[in-house]
Amino acid sequence: MTASPPFGMLAELTHRCPLHCPYCSNPLELVRRDRELTTDQWRSVLTQARALGVLQVHLSGGEPLARRDLPELVGHAHGLGCYVNLVTSGLGLTHERMADLARRGVEHVQLSVQAADEERADIIAGARAAKHKKAAAAAIREAGLPLTVNVVLHRRNHDQVGAIIDLAEELGADRLELANTQFYGWALRNRAALMPTRAQLDAAEPVVRAARRRLAGRVEVVYVLADYQDRLPKPCMHGWGARQLTVAPDGTVLPCPSAHVITSLEFDNVTERPLAEIWYESSSFNAYRGEEWMREPCRSCDRRGVDFGGCRCQAFLLTGAAENTDPVCALSPHHGVVEQAVAPAVDVPFVMRG
Repeated sequence: MTASPPFGMLAELTHRCPLHCPYCSNPLELVRRDRELTTDQWRSVLTQARALGVLQVHLSGGEPLARRDLPELVGHAHGLGCYVNLVTSGLGLTHERMADLARRGVEHVQLSVQAADEERADIIAGARAAKHKKAAAAAIREAGLPLTVNVVLHRRNHDQVGAIIDLAEELGADRLELANTQFYGWALRNRAALMPTRAQLDAAEPVVRAARRRLAGRVEVVYVLADYQDRLPKPCMHGWGARQLTVAPDGTVLPCPSAHVITSLEFDNVTERPLAEIWYESSSFNAYRGEEWMREPCRSCDRRGVDFGGCRCQAFLLTGAAENTDPVCALSPHHGVVEQAVAPAVDVPFVMRG
């Protein structure tokens, strides 16, 4: 299959983060600071990405504010003609820093929020962070930038969906993304503690519908359903290696942010191979493009060009083979592992991200 140029790139500048969220999808073994790409190497990555066709650059982590060269990288990406989005916890985002980043070219900010009230939010974050997030939202508004509030939903905050929507409105959000937990990395380790109940999911949906009606034209409310409780897989990344790529802090290039879990693949590093060559020619990016790799029931399914068989990472983690149908699909022969995971269980404590 001949690939089209990528539209967006997630640049994970660092895995360093002041928070310890138990739903973190980053690898269990994080990239150390001494293995992070240098400023010049990140500049080269951004230049190569733009030449490849990338229009949107999402600067993330960990916490991208932990990189002292963040302003320089923002300015470089903006100078290349990229739309620059900052994905942040908000800790350390003062009015002065936000104003500087806006001047250099940040055009949109995504701010994470853990819960509706400060006490619960700080418990989930493993840090006293909630007050800083409110200050960060104010700084973003003062800079005149669009704000998306990102909230990962799970058993410990799902009952607060209505209050979280109210908080996002209070913070001045233009967009609210309520995304049920994706179980990769630390989140998979905490799956039993994070899994929402069916009752929580059923209660949340009418609240979200009502909020969409009430806030129409003012705040866009996005609600990402829980994979494990759905009967059809999502079109993960709109297909493997189709529109987006991720560059990890050490320069490893991935078809999706969680692809590192697929240990049967070898991923190239941008310090050793040009980004365009990796996108078009590498074995990892071509592994699940098109349909030739598909097994039954995906191969003969009418939805194979709609959901692309679901998530390759989830298939690997739950079945041991990334070529299998995503087990969240009711037609998957491995669907039982998902049904078992969502079965009612006794609450267990979080294992906090180290």
